[in-house]
Amino acid sequence: MSLRIRLSRGGAKKRPFYRIVLADSRSPRDGRFIERLGTFDPMVAKDNPKRLVLKEERIKYWLSKGAKPSDRMARFLGAAEIIPAPPIPDNPIKSRPKAKAQERMKAAEEAKKAAAEAPPAEEAAKEEAPAVEAAVEEAPAEEAAKEEAPAAEAAAPEAPAEEAVKEDAAPEEASPRKPPRRKPRLQKLRLQKPRQGKR
Repeated sequence: MSLRIRLSRGGAKKRPFYRIVLADSRSPRDGRFIERLGTFDPMVAKDNPKRLVLKEERIKYWLSKGAKPSDRMARFLGAAEIIPAPPIPDNPIKSRPKAKAQERMKAAEEAKKAAAEAPPAEEAAKEEAPAVEAAVEEAPAEEAAKEEAPAAEAAAPEAPAEEAVKEDAAPEEASPRKPPRRKPRLQKLRLQKPRQGKR
């Protein structure tokens, strides 16, 4: 007979309450048990002392007799320092990021590499910038004024055309059209055949 320390569910629907029991591994989950060893109430706060109540002395006794805790009970007993804490399983395949996340990570790495290479290029651009600014200052200011004048003249003829379009649109906005009223549909009368009685 192999003994297991496990949880036996009680409580109501959607309000679980577990008893920690020692049972034969072949017996049903909520069925026959040998001894009650504590309780677990997942509905209370994690820092509440009533959440997990263990009879440590009896648990140590049964562990010495060869009882094996279930996975969940091994975690509880490891947290209570009754047995060594079980290792946390690591599944690298399932925990690996999916395809889109991997693409985002690659893009982020490339951006970092580009940013690392960018500072030398920026310094070179800064050195070239003073030379370009000096060349621009040497150019006569008159040329710039001549270029701005034709642009202002070209913009002026467009303005009256826009105003005319706005004036045409204004009367339509002032009197919005109302949709025509629909006539109520006449329901078709059901014509029933007259009953033919006995003659």
